[in-house]
Amino acid sequence: MNFDVLTITLNPAIDKSTTVDRFVPEQKLRCAPPRYDAGGGGLNVSKALRRLGGDSLALFSAGGPPGQLLQDLVRKAGISYRIIETQEWTRENFTVTETESNAQYRFNLPGPTLSASEAQSWLDSLSSLDFKPAYVVASGSLPNGVSTDFYARIARAVQNAGARFILDTSGQPLFEAANVGVFLLKPNLNELCALVGVETLETVDIDDAAREIIGRGDCEVVVVSMGPQGAMLVTRDFCEHVPAPSVKKLSTVGAGDSMVAGMTWALSQGRDYRQMIRQGVACGSAATMNPGTELFQPQDVERLLAWINQYGTRYRLPTDCTVD
Repeated sequence: MNFDVLTITLNPAIDKSTTVDRFVPEQKLRCAPPRYDAGGGGLNVSKALRRLGGDSLALFSAGGPPGQLLQDLVRKAGISYRIIETQEWTRENFTVTETESNAQYRFNLPGPTLSASEAQSWLDSLSSLDFKPAYVVASGSLPNGVSTDFYARIARAVQNAGARFILDTSGQPLFEAANVGVFLLKPNLNELCALVGVETLETVDIDDAAREIIGRGDCEVVVVSMGPQGAMLVTRDFCEHVPAPSVKKLSTVGAGDSMVAGMTWALSQGRDYRQMIRQGVACGSAATMNPGTELFQPQDVERLLAWINQYGTRYRLPTDCTVD
């Protein structure tokens, strides 16, 4: 079977979420029944693509009883997948929302340490795919035991496969992958600052900073995530700011991955870059409207996208996107 999109999750997790009335130290806290979700950046992207009516093949690590539960959750979500087996157990994350204040507490546990042979299995799997995806999406942190250049090695493998690589990560792995070159990067403002070696950036300087990394061959497209202010799309030829609709925020878990999924889905449907970023902002904003790790509802995405298309131009930030 052919898939236009392959998602990569090197450090997946079982995401557990629940609520409690109020946090009180040293007391037993009575929680609501927990919700279990397959977690990790790439898996979130695959789940979100599924909600948009798209399809993907999810490639992820899995080990121990939690790894089996992870596979069950992915299968239940209707996602096609392949796994890289690990000796150590898949990690678990825990999110608790205090209903009295709507404050959210996120506990991320360390993941397994990959052996050298398990890391090599990842590269072997990518080089021996029996189909040619148009897009490969990698999102999330690297597991213990692999070098910081691992995403860079994946970027080379994706280039050799003739696919477009979309990367959403941070820190040294982001730098090293960018040096190899990817199709699309989605840094936040802090990550963009780090990529161009400055401490801060004013809004009017974002497009110049993004074009700097495009100009040196790090990528073809940059989408800068700006939180409540939305996102800015920058290519070699133009840029556009898309404001985030005002919504009641219940959780930010998976919002960034939902944005990546929206953009990937739009590209896989043949949409242009402007349509791509609008779809991404709509999906990311819609994800914050749901509690815990639930991602977004398609009807919310449609409503927010309609707002962006009709009213978004009124709320764009002033930017000078002219090309010299």
